[in-house]
Amino acid sequence: MKRRSLLAATLALPATAQTAWPDRPIRLVVPFAGGTSTDILGRLIAGQIAAGLGGAVVVVDNRAGAGGTIGSQHVAQSPADGSTLLLGTIGTHAVNPHLMPNLPYDPARDFTPIIAHTKTKMLLVVRPQLGVRDMAGFLALARSRPLSIGTSGTGTAGHLAQALLSEATGVAVTHVPYRDGGRAVTDLLSGTLDAMFYHTQFVRPHIEAGTILGLGITGAARSPLLPAVPTFAEAGLPGINIEAWWAIYAPPRLPAAITLRLNAVLNAALAQPETMAALDRNGLEPMGGSPEELAQFQARELVLWREVVRRANITAEG
Repeated sequence: MKRRSLLAATLALPATAQTAWPDRPIRLVVPFAGGTSTDILGRLIAGQIAAGLGGAVVVVDNRAGAGGTIGSQHVAQSPADGSTLLLGTIGTHAVNPHLMPNLPYDPARDFTPIIAHTKTKMLLVVRPQLGVRDMAGFLALARSRPLSIGTSGTGTAGHLAQALLSEATGVAVTHVPYRDGGRAVTDLLSGTLDAMFYHTQFVRPHIEAGTILGLGITGAARSPLLPAVPTFAEAGLPGINIEAWWAIYAPPRLPAAITLRLNAVLNAALAQPETMAALDRNGLEPMGGSPEELAQFQARELVLWREVVRRANITAEG
């Protein structure tokens, strides 16, 4: 429905229907393990919802596995009463449908979109011992011998970035999918991995310490947090232009009054200076907007990454 019709539906509801919710604790399902970037963001969002609803109890429920599929399926099959929400990702709602022919949910049909919350750029980082200092050196080395690139999992934004890099350069690398990005960072630091695609939050401290070297970052401009890391466009690779994103969803057919209230709460939270500062520190950018805008954005992402998955022949096995 359009925003105006959603608002009309909200106003048409009896006052009791608008004020009774929430009448129980709210679970925000994070479909990845504790300590991951999605989990950290989920805990921030849970606090935003709790504060915006006047101190409601909001708990994070980590249901990891199968690239976010387990947690997503759980929410898709939950009652649409506002007590269960999902922190969806580019993987769960734009990529997995093209990787998994038997995906147990439809990312558009089986959820109520609430709000596009946050996005972040992707970086290619390497261990300094590799001996390269820029993208040209990395590609030259990759043409001379096999190199490994780790990501936080099959179908994640990092995996898509790796596929785009191979497509743009013709350089074949070994993709190493991990259950979460933190483990990949550990292996990169230890020398087990040659390189990895990840976002700012977890690699920035290591880049600043000199234990990891940043070769490229997606986006039209360099990150103010990592001004020494050039963009892929500067390296002659403008096609490597991907951002990871997170959005809030509910089970299908959530009442319009609850949808609009959650959307308003989270839009307001994203505009708060303390939220902006917290996101900025971690290299995250606020998105926001209406439920309809999230649905339209997701539809475009589904089409975009379907073609990338097809061209790169990416499968659920990596």
